[in-house]
Amino acid sequence: MIKFSETDLNQLNKTGISREKVLKQIDTFKEGIPMIRLEKEAVVADGISKFKKSEERALVSKFDASVGDLKLLKFVPASGAASRMFKALFNFLETFDPGKETFTSYLERTKDTEIASFFKERSKLPFTKVVNERIKDKAESEDKEKLLFVKELLSEEGLNFGFYPKGLLPFHNYGSYSATPFEEHLKEAAKYASVEDTAHLHFTISQQHAAMFKQQYVEIQERVSRETSKKFQLSYSFQKSSTDTIAVSLDNQPFRNVDGSLLFRPGGHGALIENLNEQDADIIFIKNIDNVVVPQYAEEVAFSKKVLAGLLVNIQKKSFHYADLLETENISGMELSELRNFLEDELNVRFSAKFNSYSLGEQLAIFKDKINRPIRICGMVKNEGEPGGGPFWIRDEHNNVSLQIIESAQVDMSNQSQREI
Repeated sequence: MIKFSETDLNQLNKTGISREKVLKQIDTFKEGIPMIRLEKEAVVADGISKFKKSEERALVSKFDASVGDLKLLKFVPASGAASRMFKALFNFLETFDPGKETFTSYLERTKDTEIASFFKERSKLPFTKVVNERIKDKAESEDKEKLLFVKELLSEEGLNFGFYPKGLLPFHNYGSYSATPFEEHLKEAAKYASVEDTAHLHFTISQQHAAMFKQQYVEIQERVSRETSKKFQLSYSFQKSSTDTIAVSLDNQPFRNVDGSLLFRPGGHGALIENLNEQDADIIFIKNIDNVVVPQYAEEVAFSKKVLAGLLVNIQKKSFHYADLLETENISGMELSELRNFLEDELNVRFSAKFNSYSLGEQLAIFKDKINRPIRICGMVKNEGEPGGGPFWIRDEHNNVSLQIIESAQVDMSNQSQREI
């Protein structure tokens, strides 16, 4: 039996998490998360659409022609910390002592291939020049220089990149300056998420990094506006504490901080659904903060995004048409048949075997439920044998079949042949 003190309940109340929700989370830890029942993988013509070049160009034209009547927004989850990216470097700081061993012997002892690769390729990194200038003439040997390089990169007394969010790290080296993912997202948004001369972007960030993002924009605003001939309207929000998850010990008891307070961990990207729901736009482009490309691929990315948006405009128009018909309840049998085909063929809805036995009123209620939902168009990356997730047909506990993106599935998806969009 888990008991919460008055102090615990006050903490829960401040974070917006109910006692019942915490207990349910702990029950999930005890029972485990039910396995997803995969029916089959989605492939071209069965869950995935593939377009000819001429069809893609038509979709892009459709989107371009519709932009003036649309409210566009680019939504970027950007709260991820960079600490995980530097895990190998933090370990190197703790385990390498140039006074006791050489760098070569360290590699032989640890078999640390990540550190070996890091120093072999570091000249290509966008922050190397800055770090080298800061540590110039401070190390007596090459081995000590390596340790000093990493320390300057990560430590609070140095560049402190270990504290930075991924969105504000130097990513691309342009010679005279280095661009962060934050800056690259502005440039990209200018190509497909702008109306007239303004691009609108919303970043979800950690509260502790808010001032850093705003200062970064002040520093790059003039340059980015000059390069893109666009203005930018930025907004920010924080992941809500009410979506956090309780941390537990090995025996599933609430884990506590040194001061006795309950420890919570931020939820994953799914926790941002409330932040997304608060945005007001007709079309929202969603892309993670570290998913940016170098300039030579920017036009291809913009083209692919417009293909997706053009498809969304077409499907949205049909959805609104059928939604209006259902509201008037003046829909013919032929139109109901067309609606069902639209839901199955274009929105990937699957109806149970019992559907045909339902009354007309029950069928209309189901149609209304299916058509009055947000529409999500996802681009599939061509499978090249790497592990990862993708779209699958799944069956839920009520025996309903639907198409979902399963991020963690480690399966063979080799017969998916999609262009990279």
